[in-house]
Amino acid sequence: MLAELPACPVATTLTLIGNKWEVLILRDLLGGTRRFGELKRSVGDVSQKVLTSKLREMEASGLVTRTVYAEVPPRVEYSLTEEGRSLKPVIDAMYAWGEGYKARLRKAAGEKAPRDA
Repeated sequence: MLAELPACPVATTLTLIGNKWEVLILRDLLGGTRRFGELKRSVGDVSQKVLTSKLREMEASGLVTRTVYAEVPPRVEYSLTEEGRSLKPVIDAMYAWGEGYKARLRKAAGEKAPRDA
């Protein structure tokens, strides 16, 4: 896999989490282990096919662990690996920047900040 990654570290990061769905999956799994249905609801307007594909890609890249329980019906849970959890500062920085950006737009438009974000 290393040979397939770009030489640039920023491009490498974008290769792994440069998609909206991958970032939102990371965001939600930072809160703990989730079942597929929980992820589908929390991530938003993502199709089952795309969510399945992104989870498989993230599992292949070592960011996500998939655990299947031998139950009827089968229970499947997803959680972040240590490598996936190491992206927390990146997600936190994106959150902080997004909040600041929205605040600057509100200020420029003369709006008040919402009471609870």
